[in-house]
Amino acid sequence: MTRIRRASCRARSARGFTLVEVMVALAIVALALPALLFALHQQVDGTGYLRDKSLAQLVANNKLVELRLLSAARGELLRGSDSGSEEFAGRPWYWRLESTPTQVQGFYRVEITVRVGEEDGGPLLYSLVAFLAAPGGERQGIVARQRAGGFRFAS
Repeated sequence: MTRIRRASCRARSARGFTLVEVMVALAIVALALPALLFALHQQVDGTGYLRDKSLAQLVANNKLVELRLLSAARGELLRGSDSGSEEFAGRPWYWRLESTPTQVQGFYRVEITVRVGEEDGGPLLYSLVAFLAAPGGERQGIVARQRAGGFRFAS
């Protein structure tokens, strides 16, 4: 008799899952799937933000290199502020550049901030701070003159 019972138990277990087991499995999947999709959505958003931040860093670095080249070519150092927009990687970027003198004569603090989109409406993505020295050193009694675009250069 024991052999018959064992054989019938094996036959029952080989038939498949019960309805209760299937319903429990579906409930687990129904609870886990939205959480998985939410995590995937956050990863995609994070990747887009990091891409934008990296591109904003490149825009700020390009502006700093442009400023250094213009200062070296003119022999004059930027004073004041300027802003504008630039097309980079197929998107518009808004940048603002501010130059302020430091306590050390002949050195200026330059801050370049980059936002996505137009004007001050977009979120600040990157801020670059650099210190520049006046080409050839700063002289006493310098008369600053106003240049186009809000720039003031030492003469």
